[in-house]
Amino acid sequence: MTAAKTELFTDKQVELSKFARSLSHPARIAIVSLLQEFDQLTCNQIVERLPLAQATVSQHLKALREAGLVTGANCGTQVCYSLVPDQIRDFCREFRQMLGQS
Repeated sequence: MTAAKTELFTDKQVELSKFARSLSHPARIAIVSLLQEFDQLTCNQIVERLPLAQATVSQHLKALREAGLVTGANCGTQVCYSLVPDQIRDFCREFRQMLGQS
């Protein structure tokens, strides 16, 4: 009967909303801030710096990875996480354009 909610919007609007959703939790903002400061951290290093359980940090890292904001690389027996700054810059630029700002 009704179209899927996302079908009512442009692809760009849907893409921007997914990106914004990936940053919609304070823990994810904190993780992004840490990765900005330290360039690369393991999950355990993030847990040491945040008042969150390892499982919680892992879930937030997964959401950030799925959104393309964070990437992981093998560092010995652990995964080192780092930001994908181009993705963040692209989102900010597109969002500002949508608002009519340059």
